[in-house]
Amino acid sequence: MELQRDNRSLGELFSTLTSQTSRLVRQEVALARTELAQTATEAGREARMIAVGGVLALGGYLALVATLIIVLDQFMPLWAAAGIVGLLLAVIGYIVIQQGLNGLKRLDPAPRQTIATIKDDIAWAKEQTK
Repeated sequence: MELQRDNRSLGELFSTLTSQTSRLVRQEVALARTELAQTATEAGREARMIAVGGVLALGGYLALVATLIIVLDQFMPLWAAAGIVGLLLAVIGYIVIQQGLNGLKRLDPAPRQTIATIKDDIAWAKEQTK
């Protein structure tokens, strides 16, 4: 296999390297923005899940508290019935909120693809300057 000789001057080669590096950096920044936007979208979905869980817990509290307290009041003092119903609904709300928080914890906010390609770019740039 025969090697081809590049007849460009050192200045031309450096200019080409500079322009390619500049374009590469712009592309990496665009990729990082895209990755961060995707992560923010996923985080927004999980935050909505937490909010929905909170609203459901509150709605359940408001709707069931009166009904259950009235039913339980037939078997125990009013204060005990209210305490049991309130505790039950608080536990259910806590479980839903924890599911949303666990979803948020699974998200990786770092732009992994960008980090990997930047490492490749650094290796490429080092190779070009040898």
